[in-house]
Order: sequence, then structure tokens, then C-alpha cells
Amino acid sequence: MRAHPASAQGHGRFWVGLLPWAWMLFFFVLPFALIVNVSLSTPDLAVPPYVSPFAGTTADGAPAFRPDPASYARLGDELAALATPGADRPYLAAYANSVLLAALTTLCCLLLGYPFAYRLARAPEVMRNTLLMLVMLPFWTSFLLRVYAWMGLLDSSETGLINQALLGLGVVAEPLPLLYNTGAVLVGMVYSYLPFMVLPLYANLVKLDLRLLEAARDLGARPATVFLRVTLPLSLRGIVAGSMLVFIPAVGEFVIPDLLGGGSVMTIGRSIWDDFGPNQDWPMAAAVAVVMVVMLIAPIVLLHRHGRRAGRGA
Repeated sequence: MRAHPASAQGHGRFWVGLLPWAWMLFFFVLPFALIVNVSLSTPDLAVPPYVSPFAGTTADGAPAFRPDPASYARLGDELAALATPGADRPYLAAYANSVLLAALTTLCCLLLGYPFAYRLARAPEVMRNTLLMLVMLPFWTSFLLRVYAWMGLLDSSETGLINQALLGLGVVAEPLPLLYNTGAVLVGMVYSYLPFMVLPLYANLVKLDLRLLEAARDLGARPATVFLRVTLPLSLRGIVAGSMLVFIPAVGEFVIPDLLGGGSVMTIGRSIWDDFGPNQDWPMAAAVAVVMVVMLIAPIVLLHRHGRRAGRGA
């Protein structure tokens, strides 16, 4: 007996709709649950260097759950020490540095990416594919190779390409300290994440109805008014999408601050690396990662809601 076509189609939709949830379960929920488990473990000189909270047993031999919240308590102690001048708060400082760098990176990418995406969306179709290819060109090379290239450009000695040019032109008398500071980290992060801002903005702006802009101009609106009252509100969904794609990975960035900052810029990614590596304090590293994920949930929800409202308004 053959299945009814409508029934078969319904089953097909069910399995296709299940794929995103399966992806989230296996590649986010389960790994995050493992990290939470490690964060509630007890440090130990073993392999791996912790004792799971599920490793204990009761008096009658039944499995027992004995979480160790010591890692979270250390973070709580740093938070409580905010009112104490001069107190050592390495993890809170790393959180603050990471959020600040991610916010500045997102802002710079938006300021640089929006005009470019707008011109890209208005370019002739013959040139549009070429310009899009140029935007995606950095992805054709190794990410690590691009960061090392910036190290050569920003080298603070006379061998650095930028310092060579400035010295040759007589602009400066001695090499500038361009590398191993916050400015170098910010430049590297903006360069690396700029395409993630441009592409969502372009996808939004290319669908913009030009008749709305013409109608606003016909009604006497100035170019600045047309942009602020028409173009910008209609492109909010692209701004929100690009901001999320830049801010979220930038908060946990490790490679760029480590190479271009030279250890002078402590970020949450570096703190996690140190605790997982040299310090061998896996529960602390996992707790720091869990708190970072929880911190990111709030801006993600706010940006998502704002994007939905902007979409309904458009």
C-alpha cells in the first residue's frame, strides 16, 4: 500500500526541520554541557586534571553528584572586590578588555563597512561580482598568515614596512611603537572581521526599494534626512546581523590579541588558554568560558529582538 503524497511530504518536512535542532544539540548543547560539567569539577593532578562531580558515590555505592563551585566562587570574589581599590581582578579585567575590544571592533567595522556595502549594492551589476570577490578574497588565505602579515607591517623596529615608509618620507625621526599594543590588536581585529559586517549589510541594502528614496527626495528631503529617515531604518536588520557576526566571535578572540598584542593585552581567550594550558586549572577555564557564554546571551537576545522589530517595521 503506497503512502499518501501529503503524508510523505509531511514526514519529509519533519525530518528536514529536525536537522537544525540536531545540529544545535550535537555542536552546541552537548559541548556546552561538558564544559559546565568540567567547571563544577575539582582540580586534580591527573589526566585529565580534574575530578568530575559525577565521580563520587554514596555510602551504598550509588552514583552521587558532588559539584565543586570553587571556580565560580573565585569569579564572585573578584566581583565583590570591585569596591576595593587596588585589588587584583585578572579575570574581570580580561572580561572588560574583551568586551571593549569587541565593541570597538564592531563599531569600526560598521563605520567602515556600511559605506562600502552601500556603494557595493549600488554598483553596476557587471562590477558587483568582482567587488564581492574582493571582499571575500582574504578568506582564500590562511587566517594565521594574514595576522603574521600584519606583524610585518606594524613591526616597531626599522624593518617594519609602515615604519620604513614613515622614516623614508621623513615623517618621523625614529620608529613608532605600532606593534604589541591595544591599537595593533584593534587594527588586526577590524581587518579580520570587516567582511562579516559588509556581507550582511550588502545583502540587506541590495534589496532596498530605490523608489522610497526617490519619493523622499521628491518630497523635499535632504540627502542626510533621506539616509537617517529612510535608508538607515530599512537597513537595521543588516546592521544587527553584521554586528552579531562581528561582536560574538570577537569577544572570544585569542590569536590576534596574542600575536599582535604580544601578551600586553589580556583577553578572556588568553585567560582560558592559560588555565587550560600552563596553569592546568581546567575547572577555572571552563567556568570562565561558561560565564562568557552567559554574558553573550543578553546582547544576542536584545539584538535579535531589535532585528525582528526592525523587520516588522520595514
